[in-house]
Amino acid sequence: MKSTYTIGVDYGTDSVRALVVNTQTGESIGTAVHYYERWKKGLYCNPSISQFRQHPLDYIEGLESAIKGALDGLSEEIKQNIVGISIDTTGSTPVAVDENGTPLAMLPEFSENPNGMFILWKDHTANAEAEEINQLAHHWNVDFTKYVGGIYSSEWFWAKILRTLRVDESIREKAFSWVEHCDWISAVLTGETNPLTMKRSRCAAGHKAMWHEEFQGLPSEEFLTKLDPLLSGLRERLFRNTYTSDESMGKISAEWASKLGLSANVSIGVGAFDCHMGAVGAEIEPYDFVRVMGTSTCDMLIAPNEEIGHLLIKGICGQVDGSIIPNMLGMEAGQSAYGDYYAWFQRVITEPVRELLGEKAAEELAQKLIPYLSEKASLLPISENDPVATDWINGRRTPDANHELKAAFMGLNLGTDAVKIFKMIVEATAFGSKAIVDRFISEGVPIKQVIAIGGVAKKSPFVMQTLSDVLNMPIKVASSDQACALGAAMNASVAAGVYTNLQDAQKAMGSGFDARYEPRTEYVEVYQKLYDKYQNLGKYTENI
Repeated sequence: MKSTYTIGVDYGTDSVRALVVNTQTGESIGTAVHYYERWKKGLYCNPSISQFRQHPLDYIEGLESAIKGALDGLSEEIKQNIVGISIDTTGSTPVAVDENGTPLAMLPEFSENPNGMFILWKDHTANAEAEEINQLAHHWNVDFTKYVGGIYSSEWFWAKILRTLRVDESIREKAFSWVEHCDWISAVLTGETNPLTMKRSRCAAGHKAMWHEEFQGLPSEEFLTKLDPLLSGLRERLFRNTYTSDESMGKISAEWASKLGLSANVSIGVGAFDCHMGAVGAEIEPYDFVRVMGTSTCDMLIAPNEEIGHLLIKGICGQVDGSIIPNMLGMEAGQSAYGDYYAWFQRVITEPVRELLGEKAAEELAQKLIPYLSEKASLLPISENDPVATDWINGRRTPDANHELKAAFMGLNLGTDAVKIFKMIVEATAFGSKAIVDRFISEGVPIKQVIAIGGVAKKSPFVMQTLSDVLNMPIKVASSDQACALGAAMNASVAAGVYTNLQDAQKAMGSGFDARYEPRTEYVEVYQKLYDKYQNLGKYTENI
C-alpha cells in the first residue's frame, strides 16, 4: 500500500512547529520550528498590564518557514503524497478582521496598532469586561456561561472583543468581524478567508465564545446588546454553525501549494486549540486526564455524552460536544501559569546578573539555573512545616476563573534560599493541579489515569514526581515531544479521508509512552497537609 503523509502545525506561545507524519506508521519524518521574530523582541506587549499581542505576519512567516523546514530533505515522492494539513493554535486568540477576513494589522494604517493584532490567550486586559459578562449572564433568563463552568474569563473571545471596541475607535470603525487564530490561519491555507463563510472551530467557539446548540449558536443579540450597544449587530457577522476538527475546511490554495511545493489535492482540516489536539496526540480515552504542560497548562478530559452530558461542571473552561473527539463530551481546565512561573523566578535571578555582569553571563546562568534548582530541590526533605505558595502568578484559570488574583508566599524565614523558593513554586503548581482534579471528582467526573505531554513533562523529572506525589496518582508521559503537532496530523488524516474516525488514526499514528511516575507513599500524607495550607493561604489572599 502506498504511504501517505500529513502535516501537523502547532502554534505555541513563542513559536510554531511543523511535523510531517507517516499516516500508516505514525513515524515522524520531518520537523522544524520557527520563533516569532516580533514576539521575540517583545513588540506590542506590556506585561505590567498583562497586554500580550502577536502580529499576524509572525504567524504567516512562521507557517511558511516551519513547513518548508519540515519538508527540507524529503523526497519529491513524499511531498506529493502529503494529503492533509491541520493546525492547532493557542486560544482564545482572536483578531479583528475586515470584510475579506484580513486582520486589521495587515492593513497599512493599523500595521503598528496592537489592537489590530491577535490578542494572545494570556492577555488579561479585559478583566473588567469579563466580570460584566458574568454579572449579566447570571441575571439573564438564560445563563450563557453554564457550559463554560459558570464563570467567563478575560482570556476569552467576547471579553477581548468588548475591551478592544471600547478602547480603540479606529478598530471599532474598521472591524467587520472577529476570527480565532486557529480558524484564520487554517483558512489562509485554503485562500478563502471570508469571515461569513469560513468554517469555525467547534473547539474554539464552544469553550471560549459561549457557542452551544441550546442557544442556537452564540449568545443572543439581545444579551450582547444589553452587555454593550457596541456589540449590536456583531453576532450576525460572526457564525451560526461550528465544525469538529476531523472535518475538512477545504483544499489548499494554488498559491500555498506552489509556495510549499505540495500537491493541489492537500486537504486542510478545521483548526482547534493546541491542548485539544495535544490530547488527541496523547491517545486520550474516556476519563483520561491529559495535562498539556508548557508555559501554562491545559487539562483535557473526554467522556461519553450519555454518561455525563447531563452534568454542568462548575468552574472549568467548558464542556463541549466534539471539541476533542467527535461524539464525545470534551472538557477543559488548566492553570494560567506553569512553566511561566518557573521562568519568572529564573528572570528574578538572572536579570540583575544581566545588568551587572553582561548578557553572556546572564545567558549562561539562565541555561543552567532551572536544572540546577530542580536537582537541588529534589534532595530537600519534605515536611508538613515547609513554607507554601499559591500558583496564581498570572491569575487563576481554574477552578473558578479569577485573573485578578496574585501569587502569595507564606512561611519564609532567613534560612529560605533560592532552592527552597523554587521547591515552593513547583509544589504550588502541583497544588493548583490537585485543585482541578478535586473539582472534577467532586462534580461527578471520575479520572481513570493521568497523561502528561509538553515541554515541562518531558524535561523535568522533579516537577513530574512532585505532581505525582501531590495528586497521589500515577502519571504517564507521552513519548512524542510534539504531541500537539502529532494530534493535528492525526486530525488531518481523518479530514483527508485516510481514516474514517480519530480513534483509528490514534491507533495507527500514536507514539505510546516512555516514562511513568508513581506516587511515593511516604510523601502523600505530608503533601495533603501542605495542600491544606495552600488552600488556606489561597482563601486568605482571595479575600484581602
